[in-house]
Amino acid sequence: MIKGDIFFNLAVRSVRLNFLRSMLAAIGIVIGVVAISSMGMLGTNMQLEVKDQLSSSANTIVISSDTVRMGPVGFTPSSSTATGVTKTELTKIDTIVGSNGTVIPIYSTNTEFTISSVAGRGSVYGLNPIDIPKFLTLNQSYGNGTTDIGAGQVLVGASIAENFNLKVGTRIRIGSFSSASRPELRIAGVLQPRGTVADGVSTDNGIVVNDNWYTNQYGGEDEWSQVNVIVKDVDNIGNIESAISAKLNTNAKSPVIRIRDATSQLETETSALSTVTTFIMAIGGISLIVAAVSIFNVMMMSVSERIQEIGILLSIGTEKGEVRRMFLYEAFILGLLGAGVGGICSLAIGYTVVEAMIGTTAYFFQPASILYVPAAMLIGVVVCVISGMYPAWRASNMDPIDAIRSEE
Repeated sequence: MIKGDIFFNLAVRSVRLNFLRSMLAAIGIVIGVVAISSMGMLGTNMQLEVKDQLSSSANTIVISSDTVRMGPVGFTPSSSTATGVTKTELTKIDTIVGSNGTVIPIYSTNTEFTISSVAGRGSVYGLNPIDIPKFLTLNQSYGNGTTDIGAGQVLVGASIAENFNLKVGTRIRIGSFSSASRPELRIAGVLQPRGTVADGVSTDNGIVVNDNWYTNQYGGEDEWSQVNVIVKDVDNIGNIESAISAKLNTNAKSPVIRIRDATSQLETETSALSTVTTFIMAIGGISLIVAAVSIFNVMMMSVSERIQEIGILLSIGTEKGEVRRMFLYEAFILGLLGAGVGGICSLAIGYTVVEAMIGTTAYFFQPASILYVPAAMLIGVVVCVISGMYPAWRASNMDPIDAIRSEE
């Protein structure tokens, strides 16, 4: 009986003799490994970035109105809008929070604007100038700005400043393009980029104005779009949320306010990104099905070409299991070659995709991201071995006499 690793050597010999055919079959594995790992890394990098950004506002509770009424006359977003958090509710919130945090009422809407005859659209936030430094920071590279904005001054977000090549002192007109007279304000400062945050104030493509100017322009005085509570101790967030809800939402069936924090938004964002990532990876996995068919075809051809060799092995006492193992070795080698090349390509292609789609590779080499490469390689090898099972079984169950008598 033939012993040792001669069956592995025979498998290597078969791959070497039909190298071009074997490599063409393994290309499908390469593509599948690259598709799965690259898309997996892209999705994970997106999740890690969002998690990092949301964590920056993990100590913030966002409170908004949960009722809908007709909006004030002249209010641009829609004729029907949330009434907002009232002054009475704000006073109650302030009392509950006390010295445990900072309460910041915020007006907000969406509007059109023009800078040097170039049109744009973004969010407008009305804030008391005293509250601005409590959670927003100026980008001094655009000039010596100030957060102490008066009625004729604004702060603009990083994206607007970059897209319009702005600097402190530039003029901006705010309001609908169809309006005959639109107020012109001076840019008093440019804000630092914030990215995706859980506090509901996305200033990158936003404009911050004085709260008095906001209510004069849009109405709705003492009806804030939201109230942010910046808690001193993150561990107290749950208690403060419960206390606010108990005080304001006295009717459980018809709550007056909606309360959320970074945790709930993080779960929503992560779940959505995870679903998208899984879907994209599933599409990429289709290439592995194509590769499996190709490997199966190559293995069947290998069996057909080696019928007499199989017959001789069986006739001299080689066990069926050893013959099966020889062909499974061959499938394993094809998978290993394809997965190895695919893994190397995945690092280069994945890095490029993440850089192009997200704009940063800061999280690329994090374990949660890089883990997709060996995982995809393992899947590629397993697919090859599974594809070789039937051809190996067929080879091991041949009749030795008939196999020896067959013509090539």
